[in-house]
Amino acid sequence: MAGLALAAGIAAACTTGSDPIRIGAIYPLNGAQGPGGIEEFRGVRLAAEFVNADGGVRGRAIALDAIDVPSSDGASAAIAQLDDAGVELVVGSYGSTISLPAADTAARRGMLFWETGAVGQMTGRGAGELVFRVPADGAVLGGAAIRFVADELAPDVGRDPRDLRFAVVNVDDVYGRAVAHGATEELRRRGLHLAGRFPYDATTLDATALVRRVARARPDVVFVSAYIVDGVAIQRQIARQRMPLLAAIGTSSSYCMPEFGAALGKDAIGTFASDKPDAQALDPQSLTASGRALLERASDAYRERYGEAMSAPALTGFSGAWALFDEVLPRSEGLSPEEVGAAARSASLPRGSLPNGSGLEFGDPGTANAGTNLRAASVVWQWVDPALHVVVWPQVYATDEVDPSLLPSA
Repeated sequence: MAGLALAAGIAAACTTGSDPIRIGAIYPLNGAQGPGGIEEFRGVRLAAEFVNADGGVRGRAIALDAIDVPSSDGASAAIAQLDDAGVELVVGSYGSTISLPAADTAARRGMLFWETGAVGQMTGRGAGELVFRVPADGAVLGGAAIRFVADELAPDVGRDPRDLRFAVVNVDDVYGRAVAHGATEELRRRGLHLAGRFPYDATTLDATALVRRVARARPDVVFVSAYIVDGVAIQRQIARQRMPLLAAIGTSSSYCMPEFGAALGKDAIGTFASDKPDAQALDPQSLTASGRALLERASDAYRERYGEAMSAPALTGFSGAWALFDEVLPRSEGLSPEEVGAAARSASLPRGSLPNGSGLEFGDPGTANAGTNLRAASVVWQWVDPALHVVVWPQVYATDEVDPSLLPSA
């Protein structure tokens, strides 16, 4: 953590002249969300370094003031600490439980909060004025999972989605509820069968008992919104209890993470994840020419530094930060939160402009999508090996097709 913070603090070294533009950065660098938080912050830091190497923002370097926020308990205090230090622009935060109090406190203090990764619902104070989210939100990820099963997977294997029974399992917090709500709303909209909703407390999870309860609902498809430890435990029990399923599909913070495949081994194979793209499983032809060039540049730099491909959190952090540093700040009339917010509302990038496949267009204040990026990219991938997954939907981003032989029912 100290190394990350130190490197962030000296990110401005490549430029000279005017004082740097100080940007607060709050991410979980320890604790349960630490693995993903570290990767997302690595992406943010790399974006700052790239902008600085290219001459900064109107000749001024980006300097990140990083604070480790392992959980929601420290979010408001971290924002207050940055405000007291004169930092008015903040990026964060990987975790939805951190994002909600951080965004609320920032807006209340008149600061700008720029969410690079969390997916929880963002309709509170300042949304679309001082609070913005670049990645796809939980409702999008949950809904996409259901659309994939209904429109792609079920027809591929000769099943009528109207005959399928869906179970939704979610950690009972702002993150889990947001994603589960997206899934259940999509089921309701399509008139598909919700066999049961199964929220759980992450502090008291008994995965064996939970999966037994789910099994009694006789689902054909289980959708899981969980953190990595919970998601591994749940999927392990689904396999051990030999639940007869067409598919198991999860989402960010668990089923999409490299640790998921590494921990589960063969029990991960065939499962699906609805999440933001990562660098190794994204068709570069879905990007604009500048998006492809930036993806290649970032991927090469990340692999050289860390010895691995950019994960979904890393690429999401890079893309979200790049949107602020390279697109919004240079177009802002000044650097006050209000001026940067106005520049964000006027931003318009087509899909594929950012290296994770996203574009940029924020929902207007006062609307249901206030401050949410309406051109955010999301994908569904399938684990084909404990160390390998491929994007299978939607077609524009896909690198491979669904392998039916890997499904639990095969």
